[in-house]
Amino acid sequence: MENLQEILKAHKLTEYDYEHIKKILGREPNLVEIGIFSAMWSEHCSYKSSKKYLKGFPTKAPWVIQGPGENAGVIDIGDGIAAVFKMESHNHPSFIEPYQGAATGVGGILRDVFTMGARPVANLNALRFGEVKRDDETGAHQRYLVRGVVAGIGGYGNCVGVPTIGGEISFEECYNGNILVNAFTLGICKKDEIFYGRAEGIGNPVIYVGSKTGRDGLGGAVMSSDSFTEESKSLRPTVQVGDPFTEKLLLEACLELFKTDYVVGIQDMGAAGLTSSSFEMAGRAGSGMKMFLDRVPMREEGMTPYELMLSESQERMLICAKKGTEDKVIEIFKKWELDAEVIGEVTDTGVMELYWYGEKVAEVPVAPVSEEAPELDRPTKKPKYLEYIKETSIDTVPHIDNQEAFEKLISSLEVVDKSWVYTQYDSMVQTNTVKHPGTLDASVIRVKESGKAIAMSSKCNPRYCYIDPKGGAAAAVMAAGRNVAMSGARPLAITDCLNYGNPENPEVMWQFAQGTEGIKEACKALNTPVVSGNVSLYNETNGVSVYPTPTIAMVGVNESEDKVLPSCFQEENDIIYIIGDTEKEFGGSLYLKELFGKVAGVLPKIDYEKELKLWDFVIEANKRGLLKAAKDVGVGGIAIALAKMAAVGDKGFLGDFCFEDSREFFSETFSRALVEIEPKNMHAIEELANEIGLSAIPLGTVGGKKFTLCDIEMDMERLKDIYFNTFAKEIERDL
Repeated sequence: MENLQEILKAHKLTEYDYEHIKKILGREPNLVEIGIFSAMWSEHCSYKSSKKYLKGFPTKAPWVIQGPGENAGVIDIGDGIAAVFKMESHNHPSFIEPYQGAATGVGGILRDVFTMGARPVANLNALRFGEVKRDDETGAHQRYLVRGVVAGIGGYGNCVGVPTIGGEISFEECYNGNILVNAFTLGICKKDEIFYGRAEGIGNPVIYVGSKTGRDGLGGAVMSSDSFTEESKSLRPTVQVGDPFTEKLLLEACLELFKTDYVVGIQDMGAAGLTSSSFEMAGRAGSGMKMFLDRVPMREEGMTPYELMLSESQERMLICAKKGTEDKVIEIFKKWELDAEVIGEVTDTGVMELYWYGEKVAEVPVAPVSEEAPELDRPTKKPKYLEYIKETSIDTVPHIDNQEAFEKLISSLEVVDKSWVYTQYDSMVQTNTVKHPGTLDASVIRVKESGKAIAMSSKCNPRYCYIDPKGGAAAAVMAAGRNVAMSGARPLAITDCLNYGNPENPEVMWQFAQGTEGIKEACKALNTPVVSGNVSLYNETNGVSVYPTPTIAMVGVNESEDKVLPSCFQEENDIIYIIGDTEKEFGGSLYLKELFGKVAGVLPKIDYEKELKLWDFVIEANKRGLLKAAKDVGVGGIAIALAKMAAVGDKGFLGDFCFEDSREFFSETFSRALVEIEPKNMHAIEELANEIGLSAIPLGTVGGKKFTLCDIEMDMERLKDIYFNTFAKEIERDL
């Protein structure tokens, strides 16, 4: 093959990979075959750098129906109903083309869920951007990216008719060159009506359905396996273009198809398109496949087998149907005005054979493509920066007046209300949303069929993960679970999106290894297994990697939709308690970042036993009808958590409790919650806390026109103005 070195470089394959491919095939590969191996052995599809560390995740529990390895994870939520969910990244495409990158990220995760037979009922997203407050070109570009990503998520999700009910957004300098866009979808179905991505049964037809194939997204999976440079701006053709209206038709057609008994297996055409879907379906079943690529519906002239196999055009699925049902399957999709063509059949050869107008253009054994993908054992090295950041603590920085600190922190973009974001999302479509964006902590939907409620929350504090990659990842699991528990639901399982920098950097690989250990440890201790997930590496531009950002989405179940706890102030004269001990812990805190520009210190202590006790306390107190509201204490500590409850609840607060060192109101000690109760229940709450083994201290009373906490005071009108109006002013200032 001419220009072999250039071809290998373009496909991110090494000389060693090429020799391995020749050994598998027993000959020289052609370009189509190189493209197939390149896609399937890309970081995005093969997890070659991360596979070693993903082993050992706890994935089983009595309520887990399907763990990692399928399109999405599945848990039993009782009454014969299953929840199907997963989180995926669309980071690189969203940085290159924010609207389409984010939109197609939503489209892809929706297909991962409904391909399992579930109707999507809720979306979340976790977004990370750079320094939007800067007055230079970088700041302006970051604000443009925020506007584009949010518009893309809203534009796609709203059109498909799936509510976006919550999420998180944060800002750090490290994301200036690589934003992160993580999309989560949850669907529900009957637990005995789940579909899997398998192609089995010799002679069974393989049917292509959905949109026609074009050249958009070519090389997308491979593009996500490399770092960004200035030249990356030219990668726009690798970003797919989505059509939410076609997605809606595809969703309804698939759900109609699932009511029949025609389907053997079904797979979304996501990263690496027809290549990954066909190889994964055949691989799971240990079968082979013949595909006739000239039968693939095409929307562009002169397309080649190479382009057809690697295109990442959106809204497409691959179905293995029972022989003899082809016409019936096609009829369903034609009714929904979608393309549907039989493009192949299942064989028992264990080989993928590709034909183009009668000529065989590729012949690749299925198993080695997945089973013999490189599993790298990259060098790891503890980062040097960890040696000196521990020297910073609350006692090594100047003493700042609490009033000044509060005014600075309550104005932080990380803290203030993001209604500018979530009002662009339809959160009420399907009419099941119980706790919607902006109401703090977990988001909740009801399950009409059973009267239960599903709570979900996405969490990760990248600063914690930077100063302690293992502890920060564990803290993300704890925080997501705590959010869910604050709504009265029992946390059951997680999906994750592990966003890290360049794995070729030993320090980044060390961060990744530590992060996975933290997740394993936390999930085992908290009995919340991992049921699905995604790894996104090479989030690096010009040598600068993002902070470790292992986003965790936790899902839990509340036995009654009528027992969902709010997270803001409910009624005048109620008492607010802090549950759990507060210590002087400021490592990775918002306090150090906003007041001193430091991401440093020692992570707050992790105590899984205390965390579980806190969950048990809130869930039990809620069952007994003792709580009016509950909110976890997170970024910014007690002072900021109380201020949020006041602003969202539109009620003041009179807090006369003081710590010996009043700066502890901004401490970020883990495993704490604020609860609102009626005065008559004070004894019962203290008794329950004592019984479970937690401290319970009354902080003050709801009510009045001011927010007062020890030496902090702010008029409620000013507090609400800062909280509700700051974000929009910042993000829209270029317009």
